[in-house]
Amino acid sequence: MSTGQGLPFLQALALCAALLTLGGCASINAQSTEYVGVAHFAPTLPETVQVLRTEPTRAHIRLGEVVLDSSVEPPPPVTEIEQKLRTEAAAMGGDAVVVVYDQIQPVAAYVSGPLWDRDIQTIQGRKLKGIVIHYQ
Repeated sequence: MSTGQGLPFLQALALCAALLTLGGCASINAQSTEYVGVAHFAPTLPETVQVLRTEPTRAHIRLGEVVLDSSVEPPPPVTEIEQKLRTEAAAMGGDAVVVVYDQIQPVAAYVSGPLWDRDIQTIQGRKLKGIVIHYQ
C-alpha cells in the first residue's frame, strides 16, 4: 500500500476514535424560559444562587423555568448539574431555583437485530425542571 492510500484510512480511523470518545462523554443541555408579565431583574452571580428542593417560605416571585436534559451513561457529576441550574437561574436574575422534577426516563429508542427478530432498545436520560425565583 502506498503512503497516499494509507493516509485516508488513518484519518478515518482517527475520526472514528474521536467520535467514540465523544459518545462516551457526559452531557447537560439546558433550556430556560422566562415567564411573561413578571418583573425582569439584572443577572445575579451564579455562586449566590441557591438550589432548593422545596419552595421557600420567604416571600418571592417566580421568574421562569429551567429544564435540563443530561446523559445517564455516563452521568455528569451532580455538582455540574447544580452549576448549570445556578448559571441559568442567575441569567434571569434569580436568587434561587426550586427543583420540582428530577427523573430518569426514556428519551429515545432504536430498533436492533435481524428483520425477523427485531427488538426495540430505549436510551435513558435524566430530565430535571427547576422554577427560578427572586426573593422580595
